[in-house]
Amino acid sequence: MDEKSLLRGRIRELAGAAYQNDYMTHTVFLSASEQALFYDILRADGENPASEKAYGAPFVVWGGWEESERNVFCFLPSYMDKESLISAEMTEPSVVSCIRITPVNARFADALTHRDYLGALMHLGIERDQIGDILTEHAGDKSLEGPEKGGREQAYVFVLKDMAQTICHDLTQVRHTTVTVSEVAPVQCTVRPAFTVEEGSVASERLDAVLAFVYRLSRGKAQELVAAEQVFIDGRTAYSAGYDLKPGSRVSVRGHGKFVYEGQVHTTRKGRLYVRVKKYS
Repeated sequence: MDEKSLLRGRIRELAGAAYQNDYMTHTVFLSASEQALFYDILRADGENPASEKAYGAPFVVWGGWEESERNVFCFLPSYMDKESLISAEMTEPSVVSCIRITPVNARFADALTHRDYLGALMHLGIERDQIGDILTEHAGDKSLEGPEKGGREQAYVFVLKDMAQTICHDLTQVRHTTVTVSEVAPVQCTVRPAFTVEEGSVASERLDAVLAFVYRLSRGKAQELVAAEQVFIDGRTAYSAGYDLKPGSRVSVRGHGKFVYEGQVHTTRKGRLYVRVKKYS
């Protein structure tokens, strides 16, 4: 059975249980490509994703913070709505927990990366679909947002609630750094990815034109990246350099980074488009 069929069966099972038995159900964490597939399945089955309902059950997409990339789909009972679920999850989570990882001795800590934290968690035998976003902060990093910017070496990791205490108990080391791990309310996570907002003119919203603007490339080089399957839009491989980006599209380019296309600001007198992107460091 292929990935689409497996996901369709799981969605129907979870949504059906929530609708018929009136209790909340949820998926594991889905990647950006799996989330796109979720919406494709709904459309193929005659559902309207904009209604935020699947097979009769309302659903909420939640990953522990407001711009999460990896998300859980929660199917709601009749007595719960989106606002009440998120409000509860931020302070007393029942679906997505947040764990904070800090070095025991910050002076001798490695400069740990997203890959280091993920590798340490998976080394414990935890599956990738149990782990959501990993937000890292490095001591002396002045580019981070929030009141703790430039404060300490630490990471906040969003995980399924059932895994939180296991991780707190079992995770003691990341690379060569001895760490302490605690479960905190998601609202206590103040770290956010560093980004800059950039604006500039492009000939069109074509993928190659926007890539050339964001990464200061020639259109030819941007087209080569697409042809080499190095460009991903909302988690899916981009196969056409002529694809027109939509506002909100998340674009990642191997070896270059990622950005969110925020759309047109205005049109210049010469007919070029002035666009805005949020470029992550």
